[in-house]
Amino acid sequence: MKKLMRGLRQFQDTYVPEHKKLMASLAKGQSPNALFITCSDSRVQPELITQAELGELFVIRNAGNIVPPFGATNGGEGATIEYALKSLNVDHIIVCGHSSCGAMKGLLQIGNLEAKMPLVYNWLIHTEATRQLVEDNYGDLEKADKLDMLVGENVLTQIENLRTYPAVRSMLHRGDLSLHGWIYNINDGSILAYDSERHAFVPPFTDPNKTFSNGNGHGLSQMPGEHRLARNQSQRIFKGSYQADPNS
Repeated sequence: MKKLMRGLRQFQDTYVPEHKKLMASLAKGQSPNALFITCSDSRVQPELITQAELGELFVIRNAGNIVPPFGATNGGEGATIEYALKSLNVDHIIVCGHSSCGAMKGLLQIGNLEAKMPLVYNWLIHTEATRQLVEDNYGDLEKADKLDMLVGENVLTQIENLRTYPAVRSMLHRGDLSLHGWIYNINDGSILAYDSERHAFVPPFTDPNKTFSNGNGHGLSQMPGEHRLARNQSQRIFKGSYQADPNS
């Protein structure tokens, strides 16, 4: 707690005086560039990862970066998504999973959670489709590779869930919204972005002229579920640059 208080004092004594104009502007309202949906994990900091300034990101954080399908729950995720799109006019949504995700580890053994952590169990049920997909299609993978695959597939599941929200579907139809799937590697700070043409998570700077779009400059070009990840995706999610695979 003492460290937090020292940080608070440093923020007030150093950052605030150096950013008076920004603070005054933000006091009048916010206009974030993107809605960033990620995990509550303390090792994942959206503003640090993206080097975003105050007011640039509207953030949802929860265990497992989960977006329950529309109508599945009366939680804050849906209200926050709707507010971001309809009130703040956000035109980018990023779903960012991460390596070594505790929620995904729990999802792999969800049967053991019902008695020990019933609230966690009830929350992870919202992404049971991810667990079943991985178990049914990648069940023979080693535990570490299966976890990596689960992290990637979970990001795609949440993008699919986003599409069930009326405001999201409407904006996508008009070409006014982009959806992005990212994975953050805690070990080295790297990011992989889902490329719907390659059906894989790849370094976002592979081609600086490429945008992940639907042809109008917005959104993923295909529903993620139309082409799930290749089996060898688990071998390259956190292994560096993308290697073309003729079987992908």
